[in-house]
Amino acid sequence: MYLEQLSNAFGVSSAEGEVRKIIIEAAKPYADAWRVDTMGNLFVTRQQRGQVSGAPLRVMVSAHMDEVGFIITKITDSGHLKFETVGNINRRVLLGKVVVVGKERVPGVIGLKPIHLLTGDESRKVDDIKAMTIDIGAADKQANGKVMVGDLGTFATRFGRLGGQPNQRQDRGRVKGKALDNRAGCAVLLELLREDYAFELQAVLTVQEEVGARGARVATYATNPDLAFILEAPTTDDLPPTDPEAPDDGFPRLGDGPAITVMDRSFIADRRLVDLLIDTAEREGIPYQFKQPGVGGTDAGAVHVTREGVPSVVVSVPARYIHSPVAVLDLADFWNTVKLMQATLKRLPEEFK
Repeated sequence: MYLEQLSNAFGVSSAEGEVRKIIIEAAKPYADAWRVDTMGNLFVTRQQRGQVSGAPLRVMVSAHMDEVGFIITKITDSGHLKFETVGNINRRVLLGKVVVVGKERVPGVIGLKPIHLLTGDESRKVDDIKAMTIDIGAADKQANGKVMVGDLGTFATRFGRLGGQPNQRQDRGRVKGKALDNRAGCAVLLELLREDYAFELQAVLTVQEEVGARGARVATYATNPDLAFILEAPTTDDLPPTDPEAPDDGFPRLGDGPAITVMDRSFIADRRLVDLLIDTAEREGIPYQFKQPGVGGTDAGAVHVTREGVPSVVVSVPARYIHSPVAVLDLADFWNTVKLMQATLKRLPEEFK
């Protein structure tokens, strides 16, 4: 499983090269061909193995490589770095977080005027990103000669296990790390490449999903698939409610299995593929759940309307606290997503008409 290596890699939107390199090396033993396009999308082809009746299928299974982060917009005379977010980040959780910036991965800390010096309305503007800076220990506008305007940054969080013993099985328990949205999907896709399928599998690792599914739009046009599965890591809704009287029944929930998307803000899933996933999960005894309808968006929003349209569905490894310095997922959900996708893909040539 490459989840730890992928989570720790630097891969803010438009700078996915480190992530892509890991995936290429992992996929090479199973690839019949691979290439990278001008945007940075990675295409890994695994040819059809086995005979099937009817026309052969080309199936796209995709996951985006990029993560949310920062872009440096100004360096002050005192050496502090002003920044804006790349992708949608919950600004309330930024203060005091350790980050890395630029090609040299310069360490820094996101800071704000301390509470002792706040006056008037300043205390109510704690989440105003314009008041925040990244402190890399520089004393002037030269920023130690290591950071420039336009450089990208991300959180310095390292992958690790939560609550487990050192001898605990590596396929169980819960883990934390940055960018699990969507390095979890990338890791699932690498596991799928180990198998043979009775169709042409196009494994597509896309760029710039967090800034508008830009890579997916180009990649789907180039792939021209018959249908598509998008692998994701959506947020859970299983935290204790802020209102103690409210029911604690949000979904998806950590530990309840892969989440199937029926509809979000950007697309409606192909019902044939949704039904196939449900039927496969029930046949195989794999737990599954649904992502809350109408919330969020993924690469599927671009994939399903490319060319003449592509029947599409999203299958996800649920994660808590995405788009923040650290996310949490359950390894049982990860491996059950792998199992569900493997079993579903094995049924595709005969079941999808």
